[in-house]
Amino acid sequence: MAHTMTTGTALPLDGMELSVSGPPALAGTAVGHLQALGARPAPTDRGGPAGHARLVLAGQGEAPVPARVRWADLCPPQEVYDEATAQAACGVMTVHGQRDGGPRGLAVDYAATAAGVLTVQGLLAALIGRARGGAVASVSTAADRAALLTVSQYVAAAGADEGEAAPTGPGGPPFTTAEGTRFELEALEPAVWAGFWRVLGAPQEAIRAGWRPFQFRYATACAPLPDVLHTVTRARGWEEIRRAATTSGADVCRLHTLAERAAEGGATGAPWTLAPRGEAPRTVPDQLPSAARPLEGMVVLEAGRRIQAPLAAHLLGLLGAEVVRIEPPGGDPLRGMPPTCSGLSARWLALNRGKKAVEIDIKSPSDRRRLREMAAGADVFLHNWAPGKAEQLGLDSDALSAANPGLVYAYTSGFAGRELPGAPMGTDFMVQARTGVGEAARPAGEPPAPSLMTLLDVLGGLLGAEAVLAGLLTRERTGRGVRVDSSLLGAAEVLTAPALRRAAAGRDPRRPAGFRHPLRTADGWLAPADACAAEAAGHRERIRRLPTSEAVADLRARGLVATAVSTDLAALANDPRLAGALTRDAHGAPAVPSPWSLS
Repeated sequence: MAHTMTTGTALPLDGMELSVSGPPALAGTAVGHLQALGARPAPTDRGGPAGHARLVLAGQGEAPVPARVRWADLCPPQEVYDEATAQAACGVMTVHGQRDGGPRGLAVDYAATAAGVLTVQGLLAALIGRARGGAVASVSTAADRAALLTVSQYVAAAGADEGEAAPTGPGGPPFTTAEGTRFELEALEPAVWAGFWRVLGAPQEAIRAGWRPFQFRYATACAPLPDVLHTVTRARGWEEIRRAATTSGADVCRLHTLAERAAEGGATGAPWTLAPRGEAPRTVPDQLPSAARPLEGMVVLEAGRRIQAPLAAHLLGLLGAEVVRIEPPGGDPLRGMPPTCSGLSARWLALNRGKKAVEIDIKSPSDRRRLREMAAGADVFLHNWAPGKAEQLGLDSDALSAANPGLVYAYTSGFAGRELPGAPMGTDFMVQARTGVGEAARPAGEPPAPSLMTLLDVLGGLLGAEAVLAGLLTRERTGRGVRVDSSLLGAAEVLTAPALRRAAAGRDPRRPAGFRHPLRTADGWLAPADACAAEAAGHRERIRRLPTSEAVADLRARGLVATAVSTDLAALANDPRLAGALTRDAHGAPAVPSPWSLS
């Protein structure tokens, strides 16, 4: 039996009240997103334990849905106490520091931001499950779970049986011009890369040697380029660099400041858009088995490449959806990207394990008809094709919604069609450069540099899943389909929001010099909690002479919070702090745990 729903809800959480307790560092991102989805705030209590926040959504005549977000769930609370220690224990500092030759903390609150988005996802999923007759009573997540998710592809690759496909070591963009302008470069094809450097007169040997580390920097979080390439750009002016890019087909973007981005109105509004579609109500299942996951029985078609869309679909799969990947004839070429486990790319498995796959040639009219037929029976169609490609192929929202008015059509992109002056290609490092992330990610006193960890691709994937869940809940409450759009630009705005608020208020938007720099020990590194960092740094010389475990104990005896920095991603599975939370999948690739507990 089925029923149709035709309420006039404009936003999925209209009519619901949100109450919050606990620290803003944990709850702030979630609160902002839930309010953007229609929840109205109740009186807020900022009291309670410092280690967790509690959020409760309640609607008239509905049982409340509570969510808890903590710093530590997998790790002991004395090991993961705040953002700095979450980054240290879960490998974020090591990945971000690859290009520097040693662990470095991100000056943005990456783990807490990801945990906030995951909290919203859990609440939306719980409400979808309830609307379908399920029995999710509460949601919990944590910054340590979120941090592991953000580095899952790096952890998977580190635990494979073979080495990387490209050399690793310190180094990478951005480049610097003769005037001191720092800029990012994007070239997706070797001919474009070579053409750019030839115009600038770089030696052929350096051009050849630089391509592979540059090409794989998304995977390795570093790019040990020949020094002569940096020397070449330092001898050229910015206008000459731009002409070389135009001539070769490459793309360049100077690093914009947070003050510039704040002046443009950055970080205003929601990081996604929801547009209800379709005139005919959709018939939906009447009952979901009480033990089922919230999206059980739903079908997600995913036509995604790299990270952003595949990660969004992976999260929907963890919530119970059947995910069907749309791959080109011969399969996704990234399946064979080294390092591999049982013949499959470890990184690819981190984002795509458990999905089904169908090969579709989108250049073929008959295959496009086949894809439209598949979409007619799906709940979600998700893609991250280049701007305009879906329209060109007749696979845009209008076309697919005509066949399936109840479809949630999701597009994850670089800029979501928003016009930023001089906006570059919508890839992770270019969007970081254009939006000031390169400045926000490093403390004052250091040259700005976009992180070579794929910050925005991952956070963009999280926002993509959040947007789809908001669309599905809207559909459950209205019976109509929805178009949802998310982007790397939205991810950048969520991540830099605190810095942009400081800039807009005329304050220094960057964190102080030395912020989240781990301290050397005799055999490794430790990271003090942010509140203890200044005092811990005063013991630097003694710490350097002690093994890490003794140095951590020494600081704790002085009332300071600190934890060891995980510098070997391959050893994370055996880290006693994580107590066996990492497992291996059927192919032997390391797998991080689910980011939520739904009970």
